[in-house]
Amino acid sequence: MKILFAADGSSCTKKALAFLVTHDNLSGPGHEVVVLNVQPAVPPRVRSAVGAEIVQKFHEEEAQKVLGPIRRFMDKHEIRYRAEWQVGHAADQILRAAKRTKAHVVVMGTHGHGALGRALLGSVAQKVLAGAEVPVLLVK
Repeated sequence: MKILFAADGSSCTKKALAFLVTHDNLSGPGHEVVVLNVQPAVPPRVRSAVGAEIVQKFHEEEAQKVLGPIRRFMDKHEIRYRAEWQVGHAADQILRAAKRTKAHVVVMGTHGHGALGRALLGSVAQKVLAGAEVPVLLVK
């Protein structure tokens, strides 16, 4: 089974990661985990002011802050995985990655904002749930 694990580096990600590694049906032998971190795009004015190369380096450094600890954790638990990062809107990139990687399930933490928070801010988890063509496992 191929699992897409969406990671933003929050405490919710840590809870979802702990859940993932304690359930052999998700991370045991024969399974592959694709860890995805999505970096928000830098506004075009900033990109043109500082240059594309600097923005690219910034995104890479920020992604590594999230992915580095996850890599160490996955290595420690001997889980087969690969890690990648994308730039854009989190829900859109997670849905694209689920299709591109042919994931069987998406696993992600949820911040658990209430109805008011979702109405005002939108929810990445809610958008992934609505748009995913595969099961989505949310860990709170």
